[in-house]
Amino acid sequence: MNHSSRQRRLTAAALTALAVAVSATACSSGSGSTDAKGAGSGTYTVWDPYPQFDKGSAWAKLLDRCGTEAGVKIKRTAFDTSDLGNKTLLAAQQGNSPDVLIVDNPVVSTLAEAGVLTTTEDTRLDTSKVDPNLLAAGQSGGKTYGTPIGANTLALYYNKKVLKETGVDIASVKDWTSLTAALAKVKKAGKKGVTFSAIGTEEGSFQFLPWFWGAGAKLTGLDSAQAVSALSLWTDWLKQGYAPNSVLNNTQTTSWQEFAGGDYAFAENGTWQLANAGKAGLDYGVLPIPAAAGGNAAAPTGGEFVTIPVQDDTARYTTSRKLTTCLTSNGNVYDTDTALSYVAPTSEVQNKQVAANAALKPWVDAVKSAKGRTSDGLGTKYPKISEQMWKAVQSALSGSKSPKDALTSAHDAVK
Repeated sequence: MNHSSRQRRLTAAALTALAVAVSATACSSGSGSTDAKGAGSGTYTVWDPYPQFDKGSAWAKLLDRCGTEAGVKIKRTAFDTSDLGNKTLLAAQQGNSPDVLIVDNPVVSTLAEAGVLTTTEDTRLDTSKVDPNLLAAGQSGGKTYGTPIGANTLALYYNKKVLKETGVDIASVKDWTSLTAALAKVKKAGKKGVTFSAIGTEEGSFQFLPWFWGAGAKLTGLDSAQAVSALSLWTDWLKQGYAPNSVLNNTQTTSWQEFAGGDYAFAENGTWQLANAGKAGLDYGVLPIPAAAGGNAAAPTGGEFVTIPVQDDTARYTTSRKLTTCLTSNGNVYDTDTALSYVAPTSEVQNKQVAANAALKPWVDAVKSAKGRTSDGLGTKYPKISEQMWKAVQSALSGSKSPKDALTSAHDAVK
């Protein structure tokens, strides 16, 4: 693609909303210069969304080590996740893209459509060992743009003490009917049922998706009977007092804080809370979110992709591929994903993670059932669908509309 045509596409893309899902992991805010290129061709630039990792961190040292192995110096800039997409679009407009970009997976399709990213075919990047459901989050228009560095997702944490006190056997929870029966039993015993985040942002959609997909619904049909059944489940939980009204304003962080208080039987939350679960001193377990009729529901994948942006000097791709391959190699990605509380993108490393920490087994199972928010060919259509989804959830849970009417309005708005 020539530079001028790419510039026209970038201008259009920059005017569209980059309000896609941010990674479910919490990152501290950071800043960095948009001066991507180093002093010479021997310097390669890497942008990442990990400002929590300073120069002395294992992550920064890994970048330097990969650079040394490739025979180049690394110039790293860390941004807050929410800033990185727009900074990348601006840099591409200026012809100043980084050599390697690590970006939240829902943003990949937006950058790809804008002409910012190379395909794995362009750079001959090998992704053959990556689990297909995880790789799909970085695919658009039949092409693959980069490779995942790891994944996080959602599951149900449960408080073993509360379940024991209320006589609930976690082994009995296999589908929506048995889960709702467990919540009823917990409430009857004077305890609290389940907390989650239904806030009117991407976090609300992110948390609703396992139930939406678990009902058999598709994002192209927000008004389907399956979609209505999923929203009716949540609405009924609030009406019965199995879930608190606070879910309407809960972020995933405040929802977790409710669960950490020790009174709730269940909480829908993510891999990134594992360290906090340990700090809270809870005797907890983890259960993959059940589908309506049993089995594991597909939960959305969080986590980042390592991508190679388009360069005018295509000779740089060879070294960029070496850097990407190094960062995502089995040996290196194990250490990185352990630090990030991510599940690895390949079965080989997932098995190694479980062998080292058996508590990760339900998370690996959840990730194996997970899917990308932009999968199913949605690409840049996802943000608009998601916005209407969280508006429908808010309308139904607040009681201003029935689940059916809320989702019908959402579907019509998307069309």
